[in-house]
Amino acid sequence: MLRFIARRLVFMVAVLFGMTLITFMLTHVIPADPIRLLAGPHATQSQIATLRHEYGMDRPLPQQYVVYIGNLRHGDLGISLTDRHPVLDDIKQFFPATVELVLCSLILAVGIGVPLGVYAAMGRGRLADLMIRLTSIAGVSMPVFWLGLVLQLIFFKQLGWLPLDGRLEILDTPPNTITGLYLVDTVITGNFSMLAPVLLHLLLPAVTLALGSLVLITRMTRASVLEALAQDYVRTARAKGVRNRRVVFRHALKNAITPTLTVIGLQFGYLLSGDFLVETIFNWPGIGYYAVNAISNLDFPGIMGVTLVVSIIYVLANLVVDVLYVAFDPRVEY
Repeated sequence: MLRFIARRLVFMVAVLFGMTLITFMLTHVIPADPIRLLAGPHATQSQIATLRHEYGMDRPLPQQYVVYIGNLRHGDLGISLTDRHPVLDDIKQFFPATVELVLCSLILAVGIGVPLGVYAAMGRGRLADLMIRLTSIAGVSMPVFWLGLVLQLIFFKQLGWLPLDGRLEILDTPPNTITGLYLVDTVITGNFSMLAPVLLHLLLPAVTLALGSLVLITRMTRASVLEALAQDYVRTARAKGVRNRRVVFRHALKNAITPTLTVIGLQFGYLLSGDFLVETIFNWPGIGYYAVNAISNLDFPGIMGVTLVVSIIYVLANLVVDVLYVAFDPRVEY
């Protein structure tokens, strides 16, 4: 197991190196000049040249990339062209909001998707199974930005039940920052008066982000459970008189969960990428919102920093899923 993890971590370094190279080249070959945009329309050529030298963009591209990799070794992601702050500090500020949103969305997707998939498999061919499958197809086909706007229209404008955007209202005081996750911080600090506002602001973006993953997890769980129910050990258990629910949850589900774990790991990366649109629609101050602003302002260090962080999390999430295979399926060996 330890050798497997070590080997995967080595491969992760290679993957991240390739990702930084591709992203660096793509951001620097586009026909745009971020320094000129940063300097403003009235800047002189000498001022532009000074800024270009300050950010190291007057060097050849290969040399700029070598300098960037050298800085990465020391945890330096560069200086943001938008706010002149270190990119690492910006990510530390915006990242907790993204973690909170993505984790809540994943909990919703797994907590609802797996039971729905099992229920659909148990009632295969019935009306409930048909409705779940049709809803899953509709959910996969629904664009996340359209769903977010529709939910805002219904629950904020028409019904007035939920807030429009943000993590809190403008006049609300955030809980004392310990983890940066408002739900966790309200519990840790005992500030339970803020728990309801935090949950209400989190609900719409979390549901919007979770729907696509929820329907995929539902369909994968259903297919895996149906395949497991057709195995000989299930027929043997039923022949011995074991109740159907015990057969499904004790025998079939445990052996069918491995493919679902793969989907969950992939969906974690999907949630991080789809989070960009959701954070923009709901004005959620996470790294997706930060990345969109960085792209709009041609902030190359900001774009590279966010891409690197998302890639690391995605690769680590898949490593965790591979390790969990052993816990759920004793037949898997490394």
